[in-house]
Amino acid sequence: MLSRLTKGVIAAPRRVLLVTLAIVIVCGALGFGVGSALSAGGYSDPTSESARAGAQLGDTFNRGGLQVVIALRLPTTGDISQDPTALGVAKQITDTLETETFVQQPVLSLWRNSDLAPALQSADQTTGLIVFTVSGGERDGALHAQAIDDEFAGVRSGITVTVGGEALVYQQINDQTSRDLAIAEAIAIPISFCLLIWVFGGLVAAAIPVVIGLIAIIGAAAILRMMTLFTDVSVFALNLATALGLALAIDYTLLIISRYREEQAAGRSRADALVRTVSTAGRTVLFSAATVGLSLCAMAIFPMYFLRSFAYAGIGVIIVAAAAALIVTPAILFALGDRVDALDVRRPIRRLLRKPPPAAIDPEDSAFYRSTKFVFRHHLVVGVSIIAFLLLLGAPFLGMKVGFPDERVLPTSASSYQIGSQLREDFPQNASVSITAVLPDVGGDAAANSAVAAYADTMSRIADVNGVTTAQAAFVDGQEFARGDPGASIDRAQFVTVATSLDPLSRAGSDQLDALRAVPTPGGTQVLFTGLAQQNRDNVDAIIDRLPLVLGLIAVTTFILLFLLSGSVLLPLKALVLNAFSLSATFGAMVWIFQDGHLGGLGTTVTGSLAATMPVLMFCIAFGLSMDYEVFLLSRIREEWLRTGQSTRADNEQAVAMGLARTGRVVTAAAVLMAIVFAGIIASQVSFMRMFGLGLMLAVLVDATLVRVLLVPAFMRLAGRANWWAPGPLRRFHDRFGLTESDGDDSDAAINPVIDPAPAVPGRASTRLR
Repeated sequence: MLSRLTKGVIAAPRRVLLVTLAIVIVCGALGFGVGSALSAGGYSDPTSESARAGAQLGDTFNRGGLQVVIALRLPTTGDISQDPTALGVAKQITDTLETETFVQQPVLSLWRNSDLAPALQSADQTTGLIVFTVSGGERDGALHAQAIDDEFAGVRSGITVTVGGEALVYQQINDQTSRDLAIAEAIAIPISFCLLIWVFGGLVAAAIPVVIGLIAIIGAAAILRMMTLFTDVSVFALNLATALGLALAIDYTLLIISRYREEQAAGRSRADALVRTVSTAGRTVLFSAATVGLSLCAMAIFPMYFLRSFAYAGIGVIIVAAAAALIVTPAILFALGDRVDALDVRRPIRRLLRKPPPAAIDPEDSAFYRSTKFVFRHHLVVGVSIIAFLLLLGAPFLGMKVGFPDERVLPTSASSYQIGSQLREDFPQNASVSITAVLPDVGGDAAANSAVAAYADTMSRIADVNGVTTAQAAFVDGQEFARGDPGASIDRAQFVTVATSLDPLSRAGSDQLDALRAVPTPGGTQVLFTGLAQQNRDNVDAIIDRLPLVLGLIAVTTFILLFLLSGSVLLPLKALVLNAFSLSATFGAMVWIFQDGHLGGLGTTVTGSLAATMPVLMFCIAFGLSMDYEVFLLSRIREEWLRTGQSTRADNEQAVAMGLARTGRVVTAAAVLMAIVFAGIIASQVSFMRMFGLGLMLAVLVDATLVRVLLVPAFMRLAGRANWWAPGPLRRFHDRFGLTESDGDDSDAAINPVIDPAPAVPGRASTRLR
């Protein structure tokens, strides 16, 4: 199939390129402005208790939307609740808000609701709040909040007006992410191009992977835009699509161009070299794409669309990157011909320095061959030392705490961040962290009202509860002190609002939620809780409950794919175990920096926990990418093993050493290129995306160096011939259905793209050579 595809491409390369250009233009137009169609939320399980309680509040009471907080601050000291200028500004704002259809009632204001002063006035009395909710969900609600910010934020009659709250957090994350994405691209693309010049020498050859990467990014943006027509898609999926598209496109194109050069060096014509290249290296591209794609598919199991969006984006960008590499790259290479090596910047540098052209290096003389032989001589010491080092790095992972992200993921300059900090530090009561208990079927008669009042009375006695409000009354420490909201009871449903002084994401906040849930409900009726504390619990539980299934699916599919590649039972198990060591070290570093606050949290606000979705996301992506290098290395080692007598420990060691000698430099170059792409994300001002970029960069570098160069040869030296063992039935299954490197041309063998030509292997060609 790949041979026929390539023959069709090179029969009309310019036509293929023109069609590609037309498709790119259409995709560019379709994907232009995709960020405005994406949402910054998606962390919640839509089937959870808190989500059902929120839906009940919205459907029955027209409440429960995203919260907006407007802060009014005096220019000097004083009591803002008594300031006539502040009163006039507050009245103007509240009157305008009450005319907006998307603003849910009531609009609470310090100047109207003096009984709520502890929650609406700062301890120094200079700041007062207007608090309300907006409808529209995480996307439209965020846009409503931005409209409110545009209209009211600033200085009015000397009063400083600042807008924040949950709804604006989503919008500011959207805006910040768009800016961060542009910065990441500006960092990654030029640096990657410079490194590609170093790898290929010629400017023309170096530009091809970048072009394929841009095609992958544009195509992925169009796919995401189409997906927004059918489902919610997280804005952060665009970051992944950009980074992964660029990284994999460069990786796949690097492989194909390198193999094409090998085939030409072996004396093949341009057309034959391309057919041979895609038949062998192209098979590797497809295998790699399937491996990474299956890891990302597992995220579709989670109910929150934040994680599902990464599955959509990952699969889409992998398809585009692989297709572009297999179709567009051969068309470009054939159309360019010998000009692909034009503008070689190394030649004038060599002439200037009076250095001779580089000579081919014998594999046994390469640094990777020598390092592998050193590992063989000291395999126990090297293996134990590296594993101990990785376990030491991973030790903080044992203390990982996860939670619900809030406004502290934003930079300190964001107004939402500033208001959130002020609510936590300067107000006796934090108006944004109340807990709501919804009683959907309690009834609305006198007996039900009395039972709900008794329920609220008991709740108000719980430690650190500042007050409880029902439809009929408000309670503090078991004492009724004010009337409630008469309109808060409709048909058979009621709700109870609990004001608390605790951080909902803290252990104390969780314990308080347990105490509230333990209060006997009126008549034993069902109660649904919502609020940040309950949302945090629901969403963490949703991830933990599905995590075994996700990990199991990834492990099983990876094992099957690597078995089909190697014919071994032990090597897939080795890959899973070594990847676990590598990833635990990465997660340990993330906990040490971003949860525990070492290295200043790399400039982020340390909250004592990590966003619950990020470890899962990083695991799925990093695991898939590590398999990319595993396939690369294992396929070449297997080729060398088949070249030997396949009978002695010495044959196994020679296969490992030669496999690393022939692939080490390519693995290193690919890892550095991919790390650069992820490093661009570290510039993000959204804290968990900074963690995402750093974590994947470390995972790629650790896997390509410590694991592939040191741990793999140490393990394979220890296992000896057992590396290639499989039970009889499985061996027969592999002989019939396993993946082989044969492309139907037995005339010559794979040639190493970086070091030198390799001896022929009848009927075999490496599945992944660059």
